[in-house]
Amino acid sequence: MPTVVFDLDGTLADTSRDLVNAANHCFRGLGLGDVLDPVSDAGTALRGGRAMLTLGFSRTQSHPPEEIDRQYPILLEAYGNDICTHTVLYPNAMQAVSELKDAGFKVSICTNKPQGLAIDVLTKLGVLSEFHSLIGADTLPVRKPDPEPLREAVRRAGGDPARCLLVGDSDTDFKTARAAGVPSVLVTFSPAGRSVAALGPDALLDDFSDLPAIAARLIG
Repeated sequence: MPTVVFDLDGTLADTSRDLVNAANHCFRGLGLGDVLDPVSDAGTALRGGRAMLTLGFSRTQSHPPEEIDRQYPILLEAYGNDICTHTVLYPNAMQAVSELKDAGFKVSICTNKPQGLAIDVLTKLGVLSEFHSLIGADTLPVRKPDPEPLREAVRRAGGDPARCLLVGDSDTDFKTARAAGVPSVLVTFSPAGRSVAALGPDALLDDFSDLPAIAARLIG
């Protein structure tokens, strides 16, 4: 069966505000205040905890690079304690998932968010059971853009890794699909907007309602 694999942060769900809040928890603990802005820094938030810490410390010039490693577990704990206050699914995301399944596609998630946190987010959003498999950053010894997490997500969903596509929002997702030799679909409603077109994905996705037709065209 063909499989549509989704990235999570910035693709299925906007998790940026809760991520920024977790990073600012770290900065406040160091006496720096709220260094990151939940709107203008949303794009960095969707690249993960270390990216946020790196950006914050580059602004404050207050701590050495080693502080990122010290603060990262604190950030993860803060995020885990307040993981879904502002997080929302993008419009029509789950409608597209339902239509894909009805059309005979397997659906899976491949994210660079730690697996436990990904499960927690999807559980709180009430949609975890809608997906046939989930691979997180720490599920395997490697993570995206290595192609193996994508392939394993497809295998665990019961699909064929040669007949899948990856829906994402970043160059990491684009590189993952290319390394696996499968199509990439990049969303334009994440903070990067239509700038992802410059990467040359197989399709751009302006609205999830268009995804079933795109998937049918590319791997159906």
